[in-house]
Amino acid sequence: MSLTYIAQQCTIYGGFFLLITGTVGNFLTILTFSSVRIYRTTPSTFYFIIGSIHNIVYILINLIVRLINAITGFELNTSSKAWCMMLTFLIGYLGLTSFTCSCLATIDQFFVTSRNAHVRRCSNIKWAHRIVFIVMIIWCLHGIPDFLYYNIPPVTTSCESTNPHYLTYIPIYILGLQCGIPVLIMLVFGSLAYRNIHQTRALARQQADRQITKMVLMQIILVVISMIPFGIMTAYSLITAGVSKSIDQQIKEYFVTIILVLVTYLYYVVCLLFKYIFMKSFFCRAISTYFLFHQVVFVSQLKSGYAAG
Repeated sequence: MSLTYIAQQCTIYGGFFLLITGTVGNFLTILTFSSVRIYRTTPSTFYFIIGSIHNIVYILINLIVRLINAITGFELNTSSKAWCMMLTFLIGYLGLTSFTCSCLATIDQFFVTSRNAHVRRCSNIKWAHRIVFIVMIIWCLHGIPDFLYYNIPPVTTSCESTNPHYLTYIPIYILGLQCGIPVLIMLVFGSLAYRNIHQTRALARQQADRQITKMVLMQIILVVISMIPFGIMTAYSLITAGVSKSIDQQIKEYFVTIILVLVTYLYYVVCLLFKYIFMKSFFCRAISTYFLFHQVVFVSQLKSGYAAG
């Protein structure tokens, strides 16, 4: 059994598993956070909702394309220049927006848990709406070169950049914007938020805020686990790009790359399931409180009616 065959089977079975769990997990996250008003008006959960929406589209596009290629051998991104440019743009835009929302949620938790009242005021839902809008515009503009420089050269027949300068920027973009910078921001502000929690006793009574903070910290761990190995592999590929490699070594590196690419989807899938599990109890509690409140109001109205009678 060759490593190429094993990589193909991992892509098929792992891809289907990630596609189903990722779609369901994102949907449940959006449903949970958007069903309770207090969550909709919290910047951190707003970032989670926006990130989950982008994650759904990212998972559906990226994994379906990979599954079609693994099952049938048909590469959608090389079928036409339009598909090549559009898929490259969407995967870049959706991934960067999702990572940015995770970073913003981590920064917001630092604001919320701060002792300084001026810092806490930075956690503002109106600002969150504006920031997300600006972020989406920035990453859309960042993807414009994909439409200008990506093509399908007749020599390689693969979807790639035909501009040498932009080709040099791509590894910097992968290592910096997709791996290094998000991980660094989440580690720094996640550590500061964790420190704030232990320094502020009042936060012990705010269970919902503590749960949201736990989700942010868990998300940081998953980003490190899922993205750092891929970043290391990308750096290794760049360093050894000019080195002559045997067929056996190329197959082994291809196999490792396929596995690490699948591991990156843990960020889009696993953390969403944990978010749903963390928030499910609070969602159920909110629904129970809603019905209990209306029940008390109804009994009070009956008592008032009897008294008046």
